[in-house]
Amino acid sequence: MAMRYISNSASSYGPHRPFRKRALIATAGALALGGVGWTFLALGPDVQGLADGAVLNGRKSAQISAYLDAGAAGNPDKVRATLDGAVVPVIADGPRLKLALPRLKEGRHTLVVKGDARLPLLSYREVVDFSVDVTAPVLKVTDPEIKNAADPVTITGKAGTDAKVTVDGKEVPVDKTGVFKITVPKGTPVVNVTAADRAGNTTTKAVNARGRRPMIRAAHITAIGWGNDTLRGGVLALVRSGKLNAVQLDVKDEDGEVGYASEVPLARQIGAAKGYYDARKAVAEIHAAGAQVIGRIVAFRDPKLASAAWKSGKRDQVVQTADGEAYAGGGHYGKLSFTNFADPTVRKYNQDLAVEAAKLGFDDILYDYVRRPDGPLSKMRFPGIGSATPEQSITSFVADTRTAMRPHAKYLGVSVFGIAATRPTEIAQDIGALAKVSDYIAPMVYPSHWGPGEYGVANPDTAPYAIVQRSLADFARHTKGTQTEVVPWLQDFSMGSTYGPAQVAEQIKGAAANKMNSFILWNAGARYQGAALQQIVAH
Repeated sequence: MAMRYISNSASSYGPHRPFRKRALIATAGALALGGVGWTFLALGPDVQGLADGAVLNGRKSAQISAYLDAGAAGNPDKVRATLDGAVVPVIADGPRLKLALPRLKEGRHTLVVKGDARLPLLSYREVVDFSVDVTAPVLKVTDPEIKNAADPVTITGKAGTDAKVTVDGKEVPVDKTGVFKITVPKGTPVVNVTAADRAGNTTTKAVNARGRRPMIRAAHITAIGWGNDTLRGGVLALVRSGKLNAVQLDVKDEDGEVGYASEVPLARQIGAAKGYYDARKAVAEIHAAGAQVIGRIVAFRDPKLASAAWKSGKRDQVVQTADGEAYAGGGHYGKLSFTNFADPTVRKYNQDLAVEAAKLGFDDILYDYVRRPDGPLSKMRFPGIGSATPEQSITSFVADTRTAMRPHAKYLGVSVFGIAATRPTEIAQDIGALAKVSDYIAPMVYPSHWGPGEYGVANPDTAPYAIVQRSLADFARHTKGTQTEVVPWLQDFSMGSTYGPAQVAEQIKGAAANKMNSFILWNAGARYQGAALQQIVAH
């Protein structure tokens, strides 16, 4: 019979501390020496590079290197190793014997090494139990309810019970069910919560600690319009009178021109950086008047970039027809008008402009034309989109922008078509998905742009209250239960019928009926009817 001697015991470790299981095995009678007790130490090799009880993540399991000291292993030809019962090759590697472990799958594993000890009649057997865990830990964080921006914010959530949780790098207590709670100082814009498990897998969530975007009442002005004393003065007069609290100033417009002297390399390379206004000076002037600045970036309608890309042979940056020609953008935008939202260069260009504008002091970034061209989807191609749908690709672009902007603590809005609430695939704008990756949705619900009979309104252009109220109810439904605001674009121009202060005011009332007190007015010439606006009352 064999006798087994354990060279270390469980009693020398804490109750949860793993220990390596090593044994020396002797032939019957070899150690029966008149009842004398014997202790054998280091008569077999120790498996190095892999600890008993270890938990490995994907990176560590791919890089694991287990080996034995050749001098302690005895006769190399007698060394046998198995992993979960399957033979593991033992390869001489200088002074070591390398255990050629196969690709490790997720789960628990047992490595057994056997061989002859250095003393005669003795052999050794070592067992190493370990596991591979490549699954990121569960992390759920609740968006905080923020009633007063001046108050501290409490972040609550739940992680796996074996996870360590940090908030902005600081470890926080987790109870036995995985629940945690921490209060962060007032004014903290974004909080990064990370859960790390024993294997080193992590899950991180960025939590908006500002709550909903505060009420904004803004008016649009172009980059060139800002340089006009009359137009600029008219908008700022509405701010100073307390009727507006924000100005929407174009960063990149429908022609693909960047209004200020951008330092983004691609903007300079294609001649898009125009310098119509000094960005820092404009932001300072608007702030001094008492308003915030919304930087509008027309994302994928960009004839400047599309033309430059097509001429230089970088045609994947442009939306194409089924046969590889430039798509004409629905027939009324021009042949080289829409860039490809699935192309990495196009995406990064717009994101770089968003980050630059945030650094220059713009309070919000508001994307426009963040969509595919209108027209039959079967007649257009988006090189590089892979298996994603256009809606998914657009949403991921917005999400990537939010991540890039996170260090700058600015709000991110998305301009969308009014029809997107009920027809998300028509121009690739999924409102429910976009609401999860932005601070506000800005639907263009201009009455003149709706067809007869929409939402049961015979002639929407002559019924501004009804069409705005009914269409925005769908956006309220999509954003219910989120921290995402709805900030509608409203019409302050005449198209089918004449729009005066009464028609503008009716739209504002229609939005308010859905508890939407924010809005942005559009007039291409930046001439607004102040008589339609009420002074903003602080709450």
